[in-house]
Amino acid sequence: MTTNAPRPEVLRYTAFSSDPAGGNPAGVVLDATGLDDDDMLAIAAELGYSESAFLTAPPEGLGGRQGRAYGIRYFSPKAEVPFCGHATVATALALAERLGPGELVFATPAGTVPVEVTEEDGTVRATLTSVEPHIEEIANADLAEALTALGWPAGDLDPAFPPRIAFAGARHLVLAAATRARLADLAYDFARLEALMHRLDLTTVQLVWRESATVFHVRDPFPVGGVVEDPATGAAAAAFGAYARELGLVPEDAVLTLHQGEDLGRPGELTVTLRAGDPRVRVGGAGTRIG
Repeated sequence: MTTNAPRPEVLRYTAFSSDPAGGNPAGVVLDATGLDDDDMLAIAAELGYSESAFLTAPPEGLGGRQGRAYGIRYFSPKAEVPFCGHATVATALALAERLGPGELVFATPAGTVPVEVTEEDGTVRATLTSVEPHIEEIANADLAEALTALGWPAGDLDPAFPPRIAFAGARHLVLAAATRARLADLAYDFARLEALMHRLDLTTVQLVWRESATVFHVRDPFPVGGVVEDPATGAAAAAFGAYARELGLVPEDAVLTLHQGEDLGRPGELTVTLRAGDPRVRVGGAGTRIG
């Protein structure tokens, strides 16, 4: 650490599963006062999770109830990221154990993100509300490079889901597989995909397969974070919800279920809620402490 202060307590929670062996684990530091960027990066790298979250005092004017509003930053083992859904959920669950369920507000580098924590029949769930999203087209050459890095022939894409870059706090390239088998067979060129993602400022590549009208299976390569694959990706789920709604693939009012982590042996479930008249996307799920 940069001072003589003792090392802060690092909590471990999984998000989007009530089973510690499922979902996506995150490190949570509830008091990152006195830590600089190098300290936070070192803690995230030591943990080795796709992201860890670090809380600080709320900035002026954030709003929210006293003691339930915070600044938050997110670090992967390799770099800071502007927003991370699963680490936000994990942090909200950690706070709820201490403060009880209710509303929380986080000032993230991407903007203000409110979170509601509820408890029903012993299951605690946290639902975040994203910043306002947007989507954009991807250049043909960049799409071709992404498919080459993934080892996916263009014919393996689902033509009903046009490739796009979607943002709801972080940028994700959305690519849809035509079959579940295509999604399951993921063995990509780490360095090549990482280079493209850095150039396009992408956090993950959101690979999806549509099982039914409102049920999807997803995977998220994350080489820019030093992780081959993210087990459950809340920020990408929010971006995907915005993408699917804007392209008319789902209704303006919809509740989508995203299954992620099955192919990694860490199954998780993300609930994506879209509301007509509100461009923001809500992403929620259960979670629990690890250890």
